[in-house]
Amino acid sequence: MEPLLIVDDSDEIRRQLKWGLGKTYKIFQAASADQALMMFTEHRPPVVTLDLGLPPDADGSSEGLRCLRAILAADATVKVIVISGNEDHAVVLEAVGIGAYDYYHKPIDLEELRVILARAFHLAGIEAENRQLLADRTDSDRGMAGIYGQCPAMQEVFATIRKVATVDVPVLILGDSGTGKELVARALHDRGLRRDQPFIPINCGAIPENLLESELFGHEKGAFTGAHVRVQGKVEYAAGGTLFLDEIGEMPPSLQVKLLRFLQERVIQRVGGREDIAVDVRVVAATNVDIERAIAVDRFREDLYYRIGVVCISLPPLRDRGEDLFLLANIFLQRTGRELGKKIMGLSTAAVAAMQAYEWPGNVRELENKVKRAVIMAETPMVEPEDLGLKGRERPVVEDQAAVLPPRSDLLLGPALEGLTMREARALVERRLLERALVRVEGNVVQAAADLGVSRPTFYDLLKKHNLDLGLKQK
Repeated sequence: MEPLLIVDDSDEIRRQLKWGLGKTYKIFQAASADQALMMFTEHRPPVVTLDLGLPPDADGSSEGLRCLRAILAADATVKVIVISGNEDHAVVLEAVGIGAYDYYHKPIDLEELRVILARAFHLAGIEAENRQLLADRTDSDRGMAGIYGQCPAMQEVFATIRKVATVDVPVLILGDSGTGKELVARALHDRGLRRDQPFIPINCGAIPENLLESELFGHEKGAFTGAHVRVQGKVEYAAGGTLFLDEIGEMPPSLQVKLLRFLQERVIQRVGGREDIAVDVRVVAATNVDIERAIAVDRFREDLYYRIGVVCISLPPLRDRGEDLFLLANIFLQRTGRELGKKIMGLSTAAVAAMQAYEWPGNVRELENKVKRAVIMAETPMVEPEDLGLKGRERPVVEDQAAVLPPRSDLLLGPALEGLTMREARALVERRLLERALVRVEGNVVQAAADLGVSRPTFYDLLKKHNLDLGLKQK
């Protein structure tokens, strides 16, 4: 039987409900807010009935509302049915605003309450199944090691990662700066046979040429001025695990020769040393350099390229990933909102258009930074273009206004609704439908109202409710 928590300070009501509902549900009872929270923590029922008038404020609602907040803070998916004799409409609105599933006035009619409970348990069950389905979805849907994407190019990336992660061969990751090359390298490591061993990254383009060899292979005491002790390099630290050579295209030719020797023989010599040191490590490299061009102008050794590029994974720039732009934007919006404790409902139509028109030269890294800025700067629940701070690098203007909006419903019914109350979610969806309808028909009110299946007066009422005016036309 499904567990049901009944919270009421009346012994008579608790007995009545246990007698009437005990054959259908596994009943747990509490007579105070603190007792209710203890019972909830222990048994985690999906549905709770809650009397607002609890001691020491049996004639008021403060204890009941405190209990409601605490339960929903512990688990926002719980269906709390407020049952109270309090006729104060403001209290009802406050309870619903906090997140109560339903409100039922005393006296209790068991048959009516059974219907409400059955509906609440049914909805809780459906939501639990949906959460499980989301948890069971494939990596291409939910992301892999922090990488998210649904476009065909990213599907191919995910497929390649799954195929080569457990095969101990060198991999070369190609892509512009900010596309997520290190995330792919970590995904290969985390899914591979060396997942329990170190993952050691080194940026070959960020370390001066005269220090890079020592960083990679280490040095012996006295090898150069300042070398007071023996130091192991990144290759030795990565022993048994994965060595990630980021921006390998920037590696100087003289060091490419030594790296090639290591890849061929699996031994290194520290700077200033003569001892061969065997190291077992998987090498994953990445670059934003056009390797073929670099080979053609003798900036990169062709034989090294064949060694590190047994398998190549190409990451597409963000501008070529279609709707992934908004999938990622919503993920970053929700994540940053949670981190900063700020509720952002989504992107306005104008913000969507601005993002669609922007080139995103910094790719996913730039998108994440812009979204963080937007969450900080936003003064309304909807992110506006000025919050994003997009300047320059716009794409050519799109003539079809409707084309600035993604054809799918990700922005309408996607991650932006997570964590919202039913009222907030309904308002957001309603506003999005109005905005899309107006953009699609270039502000023609009559046509927009017809498309949405409402009368023109109703349409005007909705526009007024949401404070919208997108270049309206009467005909």
